[in-house]
Amino acid sequence: MIYVLNTLIIPVDFEIKEKYSIHLEKIDIEKAREMLSEKEFISAIGHEATAKLLSELLGISIPYNRIAIKLKPGDIGIHFFLKERLPEGKILSEEELRKIEYDLILSKVK
Repeated sequence: MIYVLNTLIIPVDFEIKEKYSIHLEKIDIEKAREMLSEKEFISAIGHEATAKLLSELLGISIPYNRIAIKLKPGDIGIHFFLKERLPEGKILSEEELRKIEYDLILSKVK
């Protein structure tokens, strides 16, 4: 399964496996769009402004969906990763979010 996340944290399921290898790779908007267009995915984007911005950037509806997930072997994550640490408790508006640099990171769980 492919998951879209608004953090670089990689939540794995230690109930089914005690050791994981994770491959991380920086990707561009086009690669993320291609991957999400071709396969079913689950959004775990827990901030509404981030979901709106990603939907616009990717041209694909990325729902706001504040859920907890656990990645399993074979799962893929597409992570929206801000290059700046926000103050504790700070929730950004979509306009504020647009001003911060970000990376898209692909994670593959093995």
